[in-house]
Amino acid sequence: MTSFKSEFLHTLSERGFIHQTSDDAGLDALFQKEIVSAYIGFDCTAPSLHAGSMVQIMMLHWLQKTGHRPVPLMGGGTSMVGDPSGKDESRKMLTVEDINRNKASIRKVFENFLTFGDGERDAVMPDNADWLLKINYVEFLRDYGKNFSVNAMLSRDSVKLRLERQQHLSFLEFNYMILQAYDFVELNRRYNCRLQMGGSDQWGNIVSGVDLGRRSGTPELFALTTPLLATSSGAKMGKTASGAVWLNPDMLSAYDFWQYWRNCEDADVGRFLKLFTTLPMDEVTRLAALEDGELNEAKKVLATEVTAIVHGRSNAEQASETARKTFEEGALSTDLPTISISADELVSGSGILTLLVNAGLASSNGEARRHIKGGAVKINDEPCKDERAVITKDDLADGVIKLSFGKKRHVLVKPE
Repeated sequence: MTSFKSEFLHTLSERGFIHQTSDDAGLDALFQKEIVSAYIGFDCTAPSLHAGSMVQIMMLHWLQKTGHRPVPLMGGGTSMVGDPSGKDESRKMLTVEDINRNKASIRKVFENFLTFGDGERDAVMPDNADWLLKINYVEFLRDYGKNFSVNAMLSRDSVKLRLERQQHLSFLEFNYMILQAYDFVELNRRYNCRLQMGGSDQWGNIVSGVDLGRRSGTPELFALTTPLLATSSGAKMGKTASGAVWLNPDMLSAYDFWQYWRNCEDADVGRFLKLFTTLPMDEVTRLAALEDGELNEAKKVLATEVTAIVHGRSNAEQASETARKTFEEGALSTDLPTISISADELVSGSGILTLLVNAGLASSNGEARRHIKGGAVKINDEPCKDERAVITKDDLADGVIKLSFGKKRHVLVKPE
């Protein structure tokens, strides 16, 4: 492992963020010499980013924390093309209205991690639509197309892997790396960005920007990527059987967000404490060393610290207390996630499969059926063994119905 002298790169290295850089020594020297502006691009393909994006966002947080300027770039332009990286098929085409709506929603997340303003270290959030949508196609080809080798583009993983799997790759998607490379050059001109960061699947796209900068006469540009993150069992980070672990509070409750981190695998606790919290490293080391039952306390700290960043400290502590009441005292906490059901539907009866799906405890009727057959479903803490069970007003207890999947996931159903 490289021993970095700059505070930023030392912090990233110590916490496990760094997979590769284009020039360790040169980048380290740059961070020791001046205030560095660095960017990460975020396409606006959904109304929220999910937990898997937190690795990148936390790098921007540490960048600012160590005295430099973060530039989270909104991909209003590139979202109209679609990044082929890691995909076997083209991404869904979005309207301009969809992209702008998603962009406005995503922006809110970054205020929890970064300080924005007009100072030299304050974060700025440009949108690549501001320049990409104004490009004159023929002039762009003449000025920049000559700098791209199709041979090299075909060797990039984002293209190569799709072709090796004999999956369709549109000419539209093939242009994505050119636009991303141009973003780097444009951000250098506008904001003096010297570094682009991203996941390791973006390495080819990022170094294309480094190379285009060299050919376009910019100061030396740099690349830094993180390891692609998965759980110890190989599951994709930020995804669950019930869907994505969204960062926007209006798309996932603080309680459900807290539970995602509380339920992480034992082998991931130390790594997640390093990547997703701002706890000092000596405290991270202490918590990661806990074993057996004590490791659950480390998971609770992890869950509370990450939730505090995204949802606020009070909401994180409330989620922790709700879990404690539910699991340690066996109490029916009104702070549990809640869904509504019409009074008329309760009179006629609602099928348990439909309720489990609507409550987010299963992604489909088939999955709900498997949960029931496996003995994992309870209604008001009583096992449900009949997939054809119907929930009615007779099941109300203290005005609600408690649905449970396993020991840790509970949802209240309330009539409206």
